[in-house]
Amino acid sequence: MTTIILLALAGTVIAIVVGTFWYSPMTPMGKLHMRYLGFDQLSPEAQAQKIAEAKPHMPKLYGAQMALSFLTAFFVVFVVTMSVQNGVPPMMAIAFPLMAWLCFTVPAVGGAILWSNCDRSIAWKKFTSDVLASLVTIVLVAFMAILFV
Repeated sequence: MTTIILLALAGTVIAIVVGTFWYSPMTPMGKLHMRYLGFDQLSPEAQAQKIAEAKPHMPKLYGAQMALSFLTAFFVVFVVTMSVQNGVPPMMAIAFPLMAWLCFTVPAVGGAILWSNCDRSIAWKKFTSDVLASLVTIVLVAFMAILFV
């Protein structure tokens, strides 16, 4: 179990790196995310003010995101590790977290965007961006787990 927890912690780091890159303002996905948040409608001064208002809350938000990322990484590592240790071929073991992504993450993200106040002109792009960020994270964590099983 110690190995699974350590791998899940490494998976959390992977998730944070993927998320930081994915939603960086320099990527198309980051620009889309900023548009989703309404930053494209704000002047540079208003953007700076919003950022300044949000800064005191960032440690809590990042801590919460790390906890959520740990849960995802723990699930992926646990399923892949237990599957491989019980004789499931590694590539088949990756299919289990991918099915969970398809059956749980995709509908949850879709529902969140569907019922949010998202600009309808970017809803499909935002949905695609968010589910692909999750998919990339899950695949990278699963491959990392396979390397250490």
